[in-house]
Amino acid sequence: MNIWKSVVGKLWITIILLVAFVITFLGLFLLVYIDVNFERNSQEIKWLFVYAGIIGFLLTTFFAFFLFTKITQPLLQLKKAADSVTKGEYKTRVEIRSSDEIGQLASRFNHMTEKLDQTIRDLHHEKEQLDSILRSMTDVVITFDASGNILLANPQGEKLIEHWAAISWEKSLEINVMKYIPEPLQPLFKSVVENNEEQTSKLYVQNDVWSVVITPLYAQDDLVRGAVAVLRNVTEEDRLEKLRKDFVANVSHELRTPLSMLQGYSEALLDDIAGSIDERKELAQIILDESLRMSRLVKDLLDLAKMEAGHLEMNCEKVNITSLVERVTRKFSTLANEHNGVSIKQDLADKELWIECGDEDRLEQVLTNLLDNGLRHTPKGAFIFIRAYYAKNNEGGPTIRIEIEDQGEGIPQEDLPYIFERFYKADKARTRIFSSGGTGLGLSIVKNIVESHEGMIQADSKVGKGTTFSIELPCNVREHTQLE
Repeated sequence: MNIWKSVVGKLWITIILLVAFVITFLGLFLLVYIDVNFERNSQEIKWLFVYAGIIGFLLTTFFAFFLFTKITQPLLQLKKAADSVTKGEYKTRVEIRSSDEIGQLASRFNHMTEKLDQTIRDLHHEKEQLDSILRSMTDVVITFDASGNILLANPQGEKLIEHWAAISWEKSLEINVMKYIPEPLQPLFKSVVENNEEQTSKLYVQNDVWSVVITPLYAQDDLVRGAVAVLRNVTEEDRLEKLRKDFVANVSHELRTPLSMLQGYSEALLDDIAGSIDERKELAQIILDESLRMSRLVKDLLDLAKMEAGHLEMNCEKVNITSLVERVTRKFSTLANEHNGVSIKQDLADKELWIECGDEDRLEQVLTNLLDNGLRHTPKGAFIFIRAYYAKNNEGGPTIRIEIEDQGEGIPQEDLPYIFERFYKADKARTRIFSSGGTGLGLSIVKNIVESHEGMIQADSKVGKGTTFSIELPCNVREHTQLE
């Protein structure tokens, strides 16, 4: 406003000076002319004044228009540039045509737009960097306002919101669940807003476990204006933690029984409770059996730990699977007939079965564990079938398929995915799927050995009808000194 007043004032001063100059010049001219030509009639003098007035008016108008154009044109350019800036064109600049106040104004305007453009670019860079960080995060990040409306969510957050929105909750929301805080987060969000404190918790939604941290967002006056929630899927970590706890509990449980028996029978021997030599031998035999049982458990634990760490040494050589199956079958046939009255039948391919690289002792351990497991679950008079033949895997590669089928009680379908885990229990009463007599680690060891040979194992079972374990071993296993 002050600039306009200065400009208008200078314009009026210039016009007045021009008019005074013209009038003075014309007055002097008229005086000289009247002095020289006084004798002329009055009519000529009148026309002279008219001509002089017209010439003065034209000159004054011309100079005024020239000065007005000189001043307003830069101002119009400034106005046009300001309009461009308001539309987001921050690179707009005006031409500096003079060094006066208007030129200085144009220079300051250009400096302002340059700084504004740099600030906007910095803000865009920060925003893009923040967006890139949020997009690359595997954690879920969701921001809410104080009313619980979703303001911002990274791609993982959007997927989670859509997934949770599709779930039918007990309390249905009448508002749009896609724009409002999801049902599982509502209690935590309410606590954050009311107590003005960070809240951490675990959410169990269907089969997933989520670790949640919700932190309040503050306005300038320290009022809570919303909250930001960070969620991480810890389903696998939770499962592993549960397995770890179960493993420790199961090992303690498995060791407690033989240790108690060792302690009890040792005390009986020391106290001379056994009166005869036969009774002392019986107690000593029980102590030996329990010691061997603990030894097997510790050995299996060590083997399993080495396998899972990839440090188990394997002797890679060409293995005759036909000969191996026949040898294991002979070993168990006599044992099965004597103790269980179970018959083992084998069905082998006419052509001998070979794999190029395998550890024969470890593969024998696989068949031994599976047959021993089948014997403990097959009723008297029933059969166990063992079959071996050439087959092809899903990629069409040549494999050897070994099947061990029993006619035992079978395994429930809901337990099948977990039977290869260490010490897996079928119920909460700590009763094994497989009856007592083993260490609870046999199937875990079997799975690790098979996978070390780049093969695969699976189980198919029906309750009351039996279980079939199927092993696929590639015929051309990659040679190495240590299978991982």
